[in-house]
Amino acid sequence: MNRKVTVVGGAGNVGATVARAIANMELADVVLVDIAESKAAGIALDLLQACPIEGSDSRLVGGGDYALVAGSDIVVITSGVPRKPGMSRDDLLNVNLGIMKQVTENVVKHAPDCIVIVVANPLDAMAQAVYKLSKFPRERVIGMAGILDSARMRAFIAMELGVSVENIHAFVLGGHGDTMVPLPRYSTVAGIPITDLLPPDRIQALVTRTANGGAEIVAFLKSGSAYYAPAASAVEMVEAILKDKKKILPCAAYCDGEYGVKGLYVGVPVKLGRAGVEEILQITLTAEEQAALNKSAAAVKELVELMKL
Repeated sequence: MNRKVTVVGGAGNVGATVARAIANMELADVVLVDIAESKAAGIALDLLQACPIEGSDSRLVGGGDYALVAGSDIVVITSGVPRKPGMSRDDLLNVNLGIMKQVTENVVKHAPDCIVIVVANPLDAMAQAVYKLSKFPRERVIGMAGILDSARMRAFIAMELGVSVENIHAFVLGGHGDTMVPLPRYSTVAGIPITDLLPPDRIQALVTRTANGGAEIVAFLKSGSAYYAPAASAVEMVEAILKDKKKILPCAAYCDGEYGVKGLYVGVPVKLGRAGVEEILQITLTAEEQAALNKSAAAVKELVELMKL
């Protein structure tokens, strides 16, 4: 392997699941870095020993030393405190900001040319923090959010209509939280908008469930939050970048006037390739959709201002 991906927070559920998928897909060699260094080393060794069964020549190593990050093409930051029942993503702001400061300093020191994928919540604010702290170009700091939200919406649409998820595309813009903006007009089944297939009340029910998708899982798990779908979403981004796929995916990207949003990370459709965010695609929104996106961006801005970066 000549490609390298570091997962910071690799001893956690999301991080370990990201590492496993990257290794199984033989996308790159993988480093797991975590404050729980012994656990990170153990998980890396366990995953390495699974590689002969999976038919993968990916190499894995884990520990607590950020020197391991050197030479990484991509750093996926999954560090942070997960949500607990009754806790919003916004409640996590201050504690996870402190973690982002420490992680970003070390990433910049050891892998100054990498692309960073941020997974920690509150997602858009944490992506903004890493962007500001790292001073990387906006193309190289990307938040994982829209892929997860869209996947949740796709799953719910498939369940509602009894069709394959492979037939479904769903579009979700805005911040990764209660103010996210699912777009039914751009959500399709085999190219047919769901607005032609479902009545408005059922569409609204799917939209509401999508916005509450993370909280629904937290309520079931009691302690901790979702990790399989978030990890799969991050890995899709890793693959698109490493393979230079130019794949159009909804991600949290720094907007500098796009969609009327300036100086903020919000979920928008982007072209992901070897350089990171290679383009932000601007689609036409109705006045109602634009108003919803403005409201979502305003909620993100409130958090960003609280960080005082």
